[in-house]
Amino acid sequence: MKNYLILLLLIASFLSCKQEKKTVTPIVAEKLEDQKINYAIGFTIKNHETYKEISITSPWPDAKNTFTYILYPKGSEQPRMHVNNNTTSFIEVPVDKTVVTSTTDIPMLEYLGLENKLIGFPHCDYISSEKTRALIDNGAIAELGNNGHLNTELTLELAPELIIGYSATGDIKTYDLLEKTGIPVVMNGSWMEQHPLGRAEWIKFVAAFYNKEQEADDIFKKIEKDYNDAATLANNATTTPTVLSGNMFKDVWYIPGGDSYVAKFLKDANTNYLWAETKKTGSIALNFESVLEKAQNAEFWIGSGPSKSLEELKEKNNRYTFFEAFKNKTVYSSTLKTGAKGGLVYYELGPMRPDLILKDIIQIAHPELLTDYEPYFFEKLN
Repeated sequence: MKNYLILLLLIASFLSCKQEKKTVTPIVAEKLEDQKINYAIGFTIKNHETYKEISITSPWPDAKNTFTYILYPKGSEQPRMHVNNNTTSFIEVPVDKTVVTSTTDIPMLEYLGLENKLIGFPHCDYISSEKTRALIDNGAIAELGNNGHLNTELTLELAPELIIGYSATGDIKTYDLLEKTGIPVVMNGSWMEQHPLGRAEWIKFVAAFYNKEQEADDIFKKIEKDYNDAATLANNATTTPTVLSGNMFKDVWYIPGGDSYVAKFLKDANTNYLWAETKKTGSIALNFESVLEKAQNAEFWIGSGPSKSLEELKEKNNRYTFFEAFKNKTVYSSTLKTGAKGGLVYYELGPMRPDLILKDIIQIAHPELLTDYEPYFFEKLN
């Protein structure tokens, strides 16, 4: 009860400060540039004469509402329009002090040259980037919680101009509370995209809040070209090796569905993913016997989980040794590369660099096509 009263006092104090904010002389607003979204399906950007309208349609599975953000130039008059107050927010741009809640936001900020805008993150040990870790070590980025949970009191003390939120379940009570203090919160649903380039294209969403639209467009076009060039190269391969993916948790083997993000990489790398025909975007839960029956002779096992060696994989489940990929030592994992505090580089940088993931898989499946390429994320288990 005591902590709750303290939080209410903090909110009241924050609102008071907001009300005492000096009037800013309006500036002439320039027309925002159009920006096309080619792969991402979870957000749209619509341009108007004096503001930009961003709509988020898929922030988490089975989301019922569309979130709308009206971005207008800092110092100009807020656009007048009829809105749904529950899901529409007005945000002055460019924003400055920022809090993000997912490590996937870190590369986007860095690629845009905005890492110095970041002032807080929940559980900073998850962050792997050396550039942002240096800011954490220097005290420029505050620790705002544990295990990804945002501490509202600490966040209020920082008074960010923007929070880029994330939710896997739709539980946004903490964000709603912070919004009541006047801190804008926007939801990043990039993780819901099933096309690898769709995830990377969310850099355009992040860039819009900092007036970095052109930079984001240039960055994405380069990644898009590299990805498509790699896919074209793989299509010329003379073989199509069979691939197994996923691993067991307790008594269940979780296999990527045929319409999943992972399956798209395997298809574009010109491999024969053995569950490619299953119409599911998430994971498929199977027993060991059914996986062994179908994939015992698979040439590669790509995405074997957190085990650091074949011996460790064997210790977890001796039956893994039944697979030809295990016997032939063609087992690969993307979870061996970590940051200084143990954060997984693949989960942080991978969504922003699908071109590197694709090249990694092509180099594994068709080494003759990328003879001078050194895989960035995937490593063979010793």
